[in-house]
Amino acid sequence: MRAKIVAGNWKMNKTLTETNALLAELSGKLPDTDAEVMVAPTYVNLAAAVEDVKSSTIQVIAQNMHFADNGAYTGEISADMLLDIGINTVIIGHSERRAYFGETDEILAKKVIKALEKNLRVVFCFGEELEDRKSDNHFNIVASQLKNALFNLKPEAWSNIVLAYEPVWAIGTGETASPEQAQEMHAFIRKTIADEYTTEIAEAVSILYGGSVKPANAREIFSKADVDGGLIGGAALKADDFIAIIDAI
Repeated sequence: MRAKIVAGNWKMNKTLTETNALLAELSGKLPDTDAEVMVAPTYVNLAAAVEDVKSSTIQVIAQNMHFADNGAYTGEISADMLLDIGINTVIIGHSERRAYFGETDEILAKKVIKALEKNLRVVFCFGEELEDRKSDNHFNIVASQLKNALFNLKPEAWSNIVLAYEPVWAIGTGETASPEQAQEMHAFIRKTIADEYTTEIAEAVSILYGGSVKPANAREIFSKADVDGGLIGGAALKADDFIAIIDAI
C-alpha cells in the first residue's frame, strides 16, 4: 500500500511567531487520518517547529539542502544540520529552486545522493513549463528530469523517495490543470519508472500532485488512481484550508 501524503511547502512565509501559531492551530484541528501530514517552514524556524509538533503526528521537513557536508557555501544548509535538529525529510528540486536559483538536474542528482547517504527521505519535485505543455513536449521533459536526477539510484534507494509532480504551467499562470491531466501524467511517471526499474518499485512509490491543490479541487484530484496526495503551496498557509485538504484524502 502506497503512503498517502499531504505536504505543505510554506516557502518564504511565516515569522517564528506566525509559525508557532499556525502549527498550534493545525495540531489542534488535525483530523484522524492514515495520511502522512508534513509541513516545511523556512529554515530559521525548523528547530522551533520540530518542538512545536513533538506531541503531534505532523512531520516537519526541510525545503532544500546542499550536497556538501560542510564548507565555504555561504547561506547553505547541510544534511547533518537538518538531522541534528530532528529533520528526516527534505524537498529537493522544487520548480522555484530550478527557476530562480539555477539548480540543474546535475546539481539535484548530487543533492539526492547526499540526502540518501544520510538516510534522509527525499521529496523530489519535477515538472514541465507552460511552453513544454503547449509544444506537446511535456512527457519528454518529465522523463528527462526523472532520468537525469534519479535513474542512477540503486533499486533499494527508491524506498526513501517520494515524487512530487509540479505542472509549472498550472501554478499562477491562469491555466488550469484538470484531475484527468494529473492522472495522465502520474500514470506516465509510474510507467517510466517501471520501464527503468520494476513494476513493483513503480507501484510502491508515492507520487504527489503539486499543481495548485485547494479545498475545492482536492477530493477529485486525490480520487485518481495514481495520485497519492499533494504538495501544497498557498493553501498550506491557512489552517482551515490545509485541514480541508487533509480531510479530502
